[in-house]
Amino acid sequence: MQRRHGKVVILDIYGAISMGESKEKFVNKMDSLLLQQESNVLLNLSGINYVDSTGIGELVGYMSKFTQNNRHLKILKPHERVRKLLNITKLDTVFEIFEDEEEAVKSFN
Repeated sequence: MQRRHGKVVILDIYGAISMGESKEKFVNKMDSLLLQQESNVLLNLSGINYVDSTGIGELVGYMSKFTQNNRHLKILKPHERVRKLLNITKLDTVFEIFEDEEEAVKSFN
């Protein structure tokens, strides 16, 4: 589900980000958001309980793509498993991660 809060698109993702159909849906949505030149993106990962190495690669790749386009990609409420994975891989130092949606949206200003 996609919501808009000013110039921030909040993308609520559910299920998994892993090789296969779930990855394709994620990639299609993220590519679409990249085409919306004015939008920064907040990924709400509270509904994601599994991310494999393919999913991690996609997250990092899109972080890079958004940065190259002078835009921001941030993470909201990652599930405990996902947070642990981001911590183990040290990606929690790369991504800005928030627990509060309002605080996250304000951080884009």
